[in-house]
Parts: sequence; C-alpha cells; structure tokens
Amino acid sequence: MPRARTNDEFPSRQSRADFVARRLAELYPETPIPLDHCDAYTLLVAVLLSAQCTDKRVNQVTPHLWALAETPAAMAGVPVEKIQAIIRPCGLSPQKAKAISGLSRLLLERHGGEVPRSFAELEALPGVGHKTASVVMSQAFGEPAFPVDTHIHRLAQRWKLSSGRNVVQTERDLKKLFPRETWNQLHLRIIFYGREHCTARGCDGTVCEICRTLFPTRKRP
Repeated sequence: MPRARTNDEFPSRQSRADFVARRLAELYPETPIPLDHCDAYTLLVAVLLSAQCTDKRVNQVTPHLWALAETPAAMAGVPVEKIQAIIRPCGLSPQKAKAISGLSRLLLERHGGEVPRSFAELEALPGVGHKTASVVMSQAFGEPAFPVDTHIHRLAQRWKLSSGRNVVQTERDLKKLFPRETWNQLHLRIIFYGREHCTARGCDGTVCEICRTLFPTRKRP
C-alpha cells in the first residue's frame, strides 16, 4: 500500500520545482508549439494576436490573414482597416491591427524585413512586450527564455514556486529554480498542464494531480 504523502516531502521551493519539472516531463515529453506558423514573422504576429485570446481562436484566424499577407513587405501594404476586419474575432482588433501594420513597416525599415534576434530589438516593435519577445526568442530562435503569462503566474503561486506579485518577479523566481536548458520546453509544459488539469480559475486542488501531490493536506478545492 503506498504511503501517504506529507508536506515534509516538499519542504522547499526547490523540492517542489524539481517534482513539477519531473512530472511534467513525464506527462508531456513532446512540446509542440501551440500557435500555427511557418516562420519567425508569422509566429510574432500570432503571438501578438494571442493576447487575451485563445490559441485555438488565433489558429482559426491566421490562415485568413496569411492569405492576405504573410511577409512584412506584403503586410505593410495592407490598409489597417483590412487587417482589423480579419483579426476582429481575436479581440482588441484596433490596437492589434495597428501594431501588426506598424511592426511590419519597422521590420522593413530597420531590420531588412527580418525578425530581429534580440529582446531589446523585439521589444522596440509596436505591440511587442517582454512576454511576446520571450515566446519568439524561445520558439522561433531556440534561445533560452521563460515566457510568463498570467496563467503561468497563477500556477507558480498555486504551487508555491513564487511569491511574486507580478509576472516579472515570477519569471525571475522560475528562472532561478529551473535549469536554463529546460526553460523553453518547461514553459510549454506548464501551459499544457494548466489548460488540461489546473485551469486558471477553476482548479480543484483536491483533484489536480500536482496540487494534490504537493499539498496533500488541503481540504478545500
């Protein structure tokens, strides 16, 4: 008969992090990129569209956008209103359409039509914050990065891997806990697990495997 787990089994952040990394690697040995894309530019645009929108919805919309234009040069020639009409289902379409048009022009003017490979240059583009830049650096260029969205932020707090009050501090904490070479896959694994088992607002901590294992004495969801 398996012995009951106690809180003493995971007394520190590091012990909890080690368990999370090990279990997620078992559950998700493969880490496919959730957003459909064909190069760094289409990934950049898709990530921008995913703000406050599901990846599923973005993947439904982007084929229509790529049919219109799938390079910076082509997109820069499309009226903002036309971009907005296509991406409206993703939400925040006025801001996102202006950002897509603006970053496409800047890629042509400053980077020869190529997506830059540095955080500073990416974050200088319209609509591109640190999280978006991190996704592009990790998923398009294979550079170690740990993109932290609000869901990963919540899970890090839920699993007591961070006490950060914002995504910036949570990212710092997670980078200290996990080896650099695992960041790119691990952030995707956390996303996969969160969507499947530990949803942003509806997780039942007495049922979710990782919550239940880390904190076996919890009595409330």
